Amino acid sequence: MWLALILCMHGGFSSAAADSVRVPRKTPDREITMRVTGYCPCRECCNWKRNWLFRPVIASGPQKGRPKKVGITASGKRAGPGTIAADARLFPFGTIMYVPGYGYGIVEDRGGAIRGHHIDLFYRSHATAKKWGSKKLRVQVWYPPKTSRKPSRKK
Repeated sequence: MWLALILCMHGGFSSAAADSVRVPRKTPDREITMRVTGYCPCRECCNWKRNWLFRPVIASGPQKGRPKKVGITASGKRAGPGTIAADARLFPFGTIMYVPGYGYGIVEDRGGAIRGHHIDLFYRSHATAKKWGSKKLRVQVWYPPKTSRKPSRKK
């Protein structure tokens, strides 16, 4: 238990994420080279600010000024270790991924800048997300059983 807590605090999420993600027993549906970045629930990463009533709102874009539920993903779940933001047209909610150096995660969010073969990994702190940086990695992907959509093999 303490080891999992220490890993979460220091950015090693594979143990904690494996507790919340059912690790697939079958071989991956695809192995895809992707741009992998990190994000956290801060204002800079998630495009929010506080309005004059001190309530969080969307900072820019077509939804500017609308209420923002900080820490809640587009799928309605609370973001945590193992949460992945992806282009929902290619990777629907419920898609499981294994990212080397991060561990297992599940697609539960999307972002304005997340398009194509680009995913964003959740971290609790902005410093840890920035430390991850931007990497080009081969990611193993398991699609949810409800969908047959699979991205093209473009690299």
